Amino acid sequence: MKGRLAVIGLGPGEDALLTPQALAALADAEALYGYGPYLDRVPARVGQSRHGSDNREEGTRAAAALVHAAKGAIVAVVSGGDPGVFAMAAAVCEQIEAGPPAWRVLDVRVVPGITAMLAVAARVGAPLGHDFCAISLSDNLKPWDAIERRLDAAASAGFVIALYNAASRARPWQLGAAFERLRRRLPATTPVVFGRAVNRPDERITVATLTDADPAGVDMATLIIVGSAETRVIERPGLPPLVYSPRGFAQAGRADSIPETSA
Repeated sequence: MKGRLAVIGLGPGEDALLTPQALAALADAEALYGYGPYLDRVPARVGQSRHGSDNREEGTRAAAALVHAAKGAIVAVVSGGDPGVFAMAAAVCEQIEAGPPAWRVLDVRVVPGITAMLAVAARVGAPLGHDFCAISLSDNLKPWDAIERRLDAAASAGFVIALYNAASRARPWQLGAAFERLRRRLPATTPVVFGRAVNRPDERITVATLTDADPAGVDMATLIIVGSAETRVIERPGLPPLVYSPRGFAQAGRADSIPETSA
């Protein structure tokens, strides 16, 4: 029997946001591989083996799953959010490219999930309503000066910026440095959304300005969205504010149904 490998996105944490396709792939798998806390989110099933590993062992984890699948098993690698966004799908592809020919003939499927920036954006409104980009602040696999150049370029070009891997115990200073860099190019009033553990019991969402954005308390469970100069905040009495980026420049407060008038 020819083996199969699925790389499955578990979404942001709530079972209701796990796609039917992901649920079917999880049920079909004979073996699951993943970072321990992500595996813990998948209910145990009789006859299905589980192979947990540390967060920094992506390459080793991907290779082990490929070896298992090459023996004819139906294998799944689980990943938080979407597996193609700073996650396990790229690690699996890297191993296939560098690995033996047997890995290239495997049936490999990537099962998408809701990534953190979409979950956080949905909580506050539509901050990604216009052009946006995503940048990982981790300098484990790329130099910090490359991250600085990308922050400069994105802010100067008017992109809303989703910041992944914002801070960890091993990387406590990068987020503060990123905020300082962005303050050179964006208005002080630019909205910044902090979304921690979205769709989980300990969820915390806060909105600040770029001037007041504080990196304290941010960890690997936090996704940050930094608005553009066009991003707006709608204050609502007794309700959380809505944060959105208008679909076009100088369009705030104008609906498609309102016709232009001549003087």
